[in-house]
Amino acid sequence: MKIATFNVNSVKARLQNVLNWFEQANPDVACLQEIKCESKSFPALEFESLGYYCAVSGQKTYNGVALLSKNKITDVRIGLPGDDSDEQARYIEGVISTKTGAVRVASIYAPNGNPADSQKFPYKLKWMDRLIAHTKTLLTHEEVLVLAGDYNVIPTTDDVWDATVWENDALFKIESRRKLRELVNLGLTDAFRACNAKAHQYTFWDYQAGAWQKDYGIRIDHLLLSPQAADRLKTCVIDKHMRAQDKPSDHVPIWCELQV
Repeated sequence: MKIATFNVNSVKARLQNVLNWFEQANPDVACLQEIKCESKSFPALEFESLGYYCAVSGQKTYNGVALLSKNKITDVRIGLPGDDSDEQARYIEGVISTKTGAVRVASIYAPNGNPADSQKFPYKLKWMDRLIAHTKTLLTHEEVLVLAGDYNVIPTTDDVWDATVWENDALFKIESRRKLRELVNLGLTDAFRACNAKAHQYTFWDYQAGAWQKDYGIRIDHLLLSPQAADRLKTCVIDKHMRAQDKPSDHVPIWCELQV
């Protein structure tokens, strides 16, 4: 099973690019972030024509996540528990049945947190706390679980082109990295790092200052696997070539393959 995550930075603005990638990459499951449209406006028909079922949690203009699968999606959860007042569309999970059992997959768009001296940063950290708490519950089920998405956290200095440039950014501040480590330390595996130890492999390049051309990137899109999923991990790949497309997202897809 090929499971991908892709922050598309507006699914409507980049629809043809995204559809082309789906046809080329042929994922079994895809987690999309920053779809930037309400659920009712998501271009479901275009994805259904390629053979995908769609589960969507959107909002107007900002955020938005989606879960697409070649098999039916059941047990859909929208939003993280822990704050009923939070209306930002940042989390969706569902269960996909396979011949060898069920796979639970979540599409995650964690808060950016910038400016770090604003209320956006405490919101980011509290949101991560809610993700950690929910993940603890999910892990008790001992399922094949994939938490995929844009975490907006750079894990280590190996995952950024220049750590000194990013040291005061919310994506790299020590508080953010500690939250990601706390999540991983529940027993999760970073699929990419399990398959590739080479430093300076990125999933995001800013649109400004020639970041793509200079390879000034960061790795903030992650596939985190439960022990049951990690046992089935075959490979994990960043589709870097997508950043060179016309009108690209500033993120590129990353996918893993599980033997299920």
